[in-house]
Amino acid sequence: MTLILTVILVALVFEYINGFHDTANSIATVVSTKVLSPRQAVVLAATTNLLGALWGTAVAKTIASGLVDAKIVTSEILVCALLGAIVWNLITWWFGLPSSSSHALVGGLCGACLAAANNNWGVIVWSIPGKQHWWEGKGILWKVLVPMVTSPVCGLVIGFCVMGLLYFILRNWRPVTVNRTFGRLQLFSAAYMGFSHGTNDAQKTMGILALALVAATGAGTFNSLPDWLGFLKLPEPAPGKSLEIATWIKVVCALTMCAGTAAGGWRIIKTLGHKMVRLYPVHGFAAETTAATVLSTAAVFGMPVSTTHAITTSIMGVGCAKGFNALKLNVAERIVWAWILTIPAAGLVAYSLVRLAEALGWLA
Repeated sequence: MTLILTVILVALVFEYINGFHDTANSIATVVSTKVLSPRQAVVLAATTNLLGALWGTAVAKTIASGLVDAKIVTSEILVCALLGAIVWNLITWWFGLPSSSSHALVGGLCGACLAAANNNWGVIVWSIPGKQHWWEGKGILWKVLVPMVTSPVCGLVIGFCVMGLLYFILRNWRPVTVNRTFGRLQLFSAAYMGFSHGTNDAQKTMGILALALVAATGAGTFNSLPDWLGFLKLPEPAPGKSLEIATWIKVVCALTMCAGTAAGGWRIIKTLGHKMVRLYPVHGFAAETTAATVLSTAAVFGMPVSTTHAITTSIMGVGCAKGFNALKLNVAERIVWAWILTIPAAGLVAYSLVRLAEALGWLA
C-alpha cells in the first residue's frame, strides 16, 4: 500500500511541475501582447486547464494501455518511470536544453518497462495499425512518433496560413482597430489554448495513476482494503476494451495541475512573455488558435504531444507570414534535438533506476 501511495505522490508532483512549467508556455503569448498581465493570465490558465483536464480521457487511455504491456507494470516500475522523466527534466533545465515533459514521461515509462522485462523489447507496444485509418492505430509509432513530428509541422504550416489569411482580410483596417479587436479576441484564443493544454497534458498523469491502480488491483494489493477505500480498485479491462478512467483520478489530476499553475506559473509566464519576440494581439490570436487546435485534435485521437513544440512552431509560422527571416533556425535546431534526445534519454535514466533498484535489492 505504501508503494501505491508513493506512485500517486510522485505522479502528482510531476503533474504539479507540469502545471507551472508547460502551462506557462501555453499562454505566454497573451502576456507578450500585453492583453493580460501575468497574474490575470495565470488565473485564466488555471481555470481553463481545470476544465480541459476534465474533458475526455483519450490521452490517458493511451498512456495507461496503449504504449507498454500493462502486465509488466508494477508500482516500483512506475516510480522509476516517473523519476526518470523528472530527472531528465531537471538535467535539461540545468544545462538549458529543451525538453518535452510529455516525451520524457513516455520515454521513462518505456525505459522502466524494458528493464523490468529483462530487455525484452516486445514489452513495448510499437505499432498496432488501425483497422480503417492510421490515426486509429495504437503503439509508440502512431501515438507518439508520428504526432511528435507532425504536430510542430502542422503548427508551422497552419500558423503561416492563418496569419496570411488574416493579413489579406485586414489589409485595409486601421492598426488601432486591429489591435483593439484582436485584443478582445485573444482572450478567447488564450482560453482555448489553456483548455486544449488541459485536455492533453493533464491526462498523461491520469494514465500513470490508472496503470498503477490496475497493477495493484491485479496483484491483490487492495484485497484487504476497507469498503470506504474501494474507489482505489481499478480492474484490468476485458480484451479489446479500453480502460475507463475513474472520475476521482480526473478530478485529482486536474486540481493538481491547476494548483501548480496558480502557485508558480506567473513567474514563468512573465519571463517568457517578456523574452519572446515582439507580438501584436492579431499575431497572438493566430498563434494561440493554431496551437490550441493542434493540441485539441491530438487529444481527440489520444496522442500525447508537446505543448511547447506546438506553441513555438505556431509562433514561428505566424512570424513567417510576414517574412521568412522570422524563422529562427536555432529554435528549429533545439526542437529537433528535443525530438532526438528526450525519449531515449529519459528512457535510459528510468532503465538505469530500475537496474539500480534491482542491485540494491528493492526489486526482485
